[in-house]
This record gives sequence, structure tokens and C-alpha cells, in this order.
Amino acid sequence: MSADDGAGLAGGHGSAHDLRHHGDAEVRGDGADLVDLAVNVRTGTPPAWLRDRVAESLTGLAAYPDGRTARAAVAARHGLPVDRVLLTAGAAEAFVLLARALKVRRPVVVHPQFTEPEAALLDAGHSVGRVLLRAEDGFRLDVSAVPEEADLVVIGNPTNPTSVLHPSGLIAELARPGRTVVVDEAFMDAVPDEREALAGRTDVPGLVVLRSLTKTWGLAGLRIGYVLAAPGTIADLERAQPLWPVSTPALAAAEACMSPRALAEQAAAAGRVAADRAHLVGALKEFAGQGLRVVEPAEGPFVLVRLPEAASVRMRLRGLGFAVRRGDTFPGLDGTWLRLAVRDRVTADRFLRALDRALDPGGTRTGTG
Repeated sequence: MSADDGAGLAGGHGSAHDLRHHGDAEVRGDGADLVDLAVNVRTGTPPAWLRDRVAESLTGLAAYPDGRTARAAVAARHGLPVDRVLLTAGAAEAFVLLARALKVRRPVVVHPQFTEPEAALLDAGHSVGRVLLRAEDGFRLDVSAVPEEADLVVIGNPTNPTSVLHPSGLIAELARPGRTVVVDEAFMDAVPDEREALAGRTDVPGLVVLRSLTKTWGLAGLRIGYVLAAPGTIADLERAQPLWPVSTPALAAAEACMSPRALAEQAAAAGRVAADRAHLVGALKEFAGQGLRVVEPAEGPFVLVRLPEAASVRMRLRGLGFAVRRGDTFPGLDGTWLRLAVRDRVTADRFLRALDRALDPGGTRTGTG
């Protein structure tokens, strides 16, 4: 594990990593017909009942959005007062607000992770430090690797793309007087029982938790997420927002996703993801002889794998009808890494047969089932 001064070394600022590249790039244009294992949005979503709630909201589009009811619903879901909640146009907007509104001097991003936090900080004029977690350590957090002088620390949990779930107590140890700790929990609702979640905690000084409703509920095109933090931080972020930042349909979706029905469906989906991930990981291990290695334990709705010829295999998979996420755009990773979204077993088995062919383009060995 190492600390690296990433100032001036990220997307658009001279970085070797394209911080603005995301999984959806794999399924645009000529990739539109591919089976999508590159984007981490749950398939088959949004469910019909949620689409109906969003459709019902369209009759109110003549009025300006009023987020009070949705904000109260989010607060109640996490057992927090309303002044600790801010609704945003997806988690990505929250990263921009944090970068612009917080007065920080030494922000640090823990990598590999979602690259938008660093990109937003750089765009806001900050010099950004990096803490690079190592594959040899299973991409596990070492609190001592974070510089004491860091006054903003950003970490994902479970982390995209490594699928590592850090202990909440370990993340809480990052808290220091004068430091803001931002925890991106965009995929926490895909973890059974949301274990290790910090959302709803008020006992960790400087804690800011970000949540997204786009992944589990298939609302990436609607843009809806939220921030949980101390009232003063929420007030600072809200002042940096434009007026009416979240649309009426997105507010309707947020309120609906906080309902008991939605939370029960979310929990059931998390259980299915865990079972489907176990199936995928177990089958991927059969390719160890071809040099494939899975980062374990994986806890998110995706897995990270290392493969000597990952770039070539990725292109062969495209020819076989499957899109997977390249890993070399994440700081701390290189061209030997791929991220695979967890899908149902039928889709996974089809992918595994394609992977077998991609790893052996000459057809010199017997494929897996």
C-alpha cells in the first residue's frame, strides 16, 4: 500500500488513467447489442411498480419540484432528522458539490475506486493525493497509509471496482478533528443486511455518506441519489446546488424506494446477487490455469479479475457478444484487470462459455460447462 501525490496526474490533467471513462462506454454505439457485464445497474429494473410511480408524477410537471416529502422519506429510512439529508441528481452530483463547497487543502482519494470523486476535485482546482491499495493486500484499507494531514478522505464501500467491503469500524478510524471522511455507499444496498454500512451513523465526526438509487433500482437515466451528513455540511452543499436540482419524477422515485415494499424487494435482490456472485466466482476459479485470478472476498454486485492478456480477451469477448469493463482507467490498476457485473446464472453460464473460447481462441482445449 502506498501514498502517491496524484496532484496534476488525473484525467484531463496529465493522468495515465482516463478518470471520465465509465462502464457505459462499453455498450454505446457498436456495443449496444452486447450482453452487458460492464455496467453495474441491476438487470430487469426498474420494476413495474416503480415505473408506474414515476409515470404518475408526470401529471405534476407544470409545478416546480418540491423535495420535502422525498427528503423526509430518506431521513426516516435512515433514522435521521431531515437536516442531515440532501437529495442530489445522482451520487455524481454530490461529488461535484463536495469538491466545490468544502474548504479543504489536502484531499486524498483511496484507490482503486470510482474515479468521479478525484475528477471532480481536480476540476474544482484541488491538488489531490492518492492512497493506492495493493492487490497483494487484497485491496484492503490500511488506515495508517492515509496521511495525517489529509483533511478530506474519499473511499468507496463496497468499493468499485474491487468489490471489497471494508469494516465500518476501520473506516470510522479515519475520522480526525478537522477532517471530512466521505464514504461512497452507492452499492451498499446490494450487500445483504447492508452490513458495514455507515449510513445513519451520527457518532463519527466529519462523516459524509453518499447513496445512489440508480444501481439497484435501474434509475441511471433518472439521476437520483442523496447525501447524509451533519447539518452544517448539508447546508454548505445545498448552497452550492442550483435551484430545483432534482426533478419531480426523480423525487417520486426516491420516495417510492424508501417504502417498506421497496426495502423488502431490495433485501431480496441483495440475497440473489450474493448467490449469483458465488456461482460466478466459483466458476471463474476454474480458469486459474489460464492465469485468471479473482479478487476475494467479493461483496458487491461485480467482481474484479486479473488476466495476463485482459485487453485481448476483452476484445474477443466483444466478438462473442459480451461487454465487460476494462480496468486500466482506475488508478492502481493496469491493463491486466477486468470488472464483471454479476448477472443471473443463465447469463453467467453463457458468459463463462464465451470466456472459455476467448481464452483459447485456437480451440486447443476442452471448454467448461
